[in-house]
Amino acid sequence: MIFVNLPVADLAAPMAFYEALGFDNNPQFTDDTAACMVWSEAINVMLLTHDKWRTFTTRPIPTSTASEVLLALSLDNREAVDAMNAAAAAHGGTGDINPKQDLGFMYSRALTDPDGHVWEAVWMDPSAMPEG
Repeated sequence: MIFVNLPVADLAAPMAFYEALGFDNNPQFTDDTAACMVWSEAINVMLLTHDKWRTFTTRPIPTSTASEVLLALSLDNREAVDAMNAAAAAHGGTGDINPKQDLGFMYSRALTDPDGHVWEAVWMDPSAMPEG
């Protein structure tokens, strides 16, 4: 399992954002300082208020315009990639922070959550990859 921990300014807004993208909340690991948002049996995103985040590290929290990581989620098809990008833009995030990438066998769109964390929705068909 992986738990991606992200600092957030306001817990309610990113919770609603991630729910709109298809994540489920796990109330067992959610309180007024943190929320566990579940993508799959293996992938969880922990949203941590800034105060909670600071209990884990003294390193500075990046600004919402900085990119500390780009997290990619594999989706079932191009339509799902487009839908995630649209949901991001409609729920407090930003869609298409970079030009969409269409290589035929791979299609992706980058977006941010309300706190500026960068995600990439991606679909790929390895059987259609060009040789070499």
